[in-house]
Amino acid sequence: MHIAWLGKKSPFCGNVTYSREVTNALLDRGYQVSFLHFAQEAELERNKAAWSMAKGKWGAEIAATSFAQSLPPASCNEVSLPCLYKSQIYTIPTFKSSKVLMKSLRRLQPDVVHASLTLSPLDFLLPEICQELNIPLVATFHPPFDRKLRNLTSGTQHLMYQLYAPFLAHYDSTIVFSQIQRDILVKLGVPEERVAVIPNGVDAVKYSPGPSGLKSELKADRIFVYQGRIAPEKNVESLLKAWKQCNFGPGNLLAIVGDGPLAASLQLFYGEDEGIVWLGFVADEERRIEILRGADVFILPSLVEGLSLSLLEAMACGLACLATDAGADGEALEEGAGIVLNTQRVRSQLQTLLPLFCDHPEMSQMLGQKARQRAIDRYTLSQNITELEKLYAQVLQGQRLPVRGLA
Repeated sequence: MHIAWLGKKSPFCGNVTYSREVTNALLDRGYQVSFLHFAQEAELERNKAAWSMAKGKWGAEIAATSFAQSLPPASCNEVSLPCLYKSQIYTIPTFKSSKVLMKSLRRLQPDVVHASLTLSPLDFLLPEICQELNIPLVATFHPPFDRKLRNLTSGTQHLMYQLYAPFLAHYDSTIVFSQIQRDILVKLGVPEERVAVIPNGVDAVKYSPGPSGLKSELKADRIFVYQGRIAPEKNVESLLKAWKQCNFGPGNLLAIVGDGPLAASLQLFYGEDEGIVWLGFVADEERRIEILRGADVFILPSLVEGLSLSLLEAMACGLACLATDAGADGEALEEGAGIVLNTQRVRSQLQTLLPLFCDHPEMSQMLGQKARQRAIDRYTLSQNITELEKLYAQVLQGQRLPVRGLA
């Protein structure tokens, strides 16, 4: 089977990780994959130069560079779609991008198109393009949400669901990560037989408990960690305020991993004097795994979420996890696999919980074991790919995938 994957390679975000992990797993299982992604003009020129050098006598040296690691595998065709702008949240394509896409799909002749939706105007044209080419169209719909519409951010995200629903109704199948998301789309008019629940998955072999030098490096006895964007919807400031008010002594550190629009301003008020270490954006996956393995507690205070890959990675590494009930994160930690926070009282809840985890390390060990077991039981990448294979097969046969748990 040949899959044309439409996704993101940059800038780094959950969508990029999802596309990389799933397409690599599909290649490992013997599928042919063509990767179509947006690129700005300067990026296209860099890619051309890199490929030109890789074909020449310097190819071995290029292969050793970090940039070369972003090039597609030899077994994966790559197509760049022109865009004017792209960010972690949305993409603005050029006027000719739809023509480039259609021409590329005609040439590639895939069996199915899978769009890991990038919040782009092109998303709304995909059903028409694929219908004209007679190619089945599958989407993964990533926008975060809060089922209870408790704040302005969650209300804005619900508008995103309202905007997309009429178009997703014309996709052959739309993948969401939880039953809650499915219910939202069905209420908004997407036929229920066209919505499949396939949770995010993590490689539980790669992301697993193991040795780490992080505590020696940071000279800490206990490390709490947040990993993700430093943006309003992530509610990081509530975590920082709670940590500061707890006034922990030496040996207890809060590590903030990630970057975003609020990072610079927050670092002015929350720093080493409060036991807070800003590690910035960490591109190297092995380093991110080392950080998770060296930490004791993972905290995700988001106001809206989908199903956080960062949370699943922390669970698989055996960390005690605290996350809000936004999106499907609460579902991942239900029944004792972690502690679920209310998005309206994050700061006050953390002021109570953080000292408990500092004073009682056995709590971290117990919850960490339960979190890893939950990740293995429900959220492995292998399970995700098997469900995806079933979906592709049934879409190609003109059938719809029964929603897991309802069939």
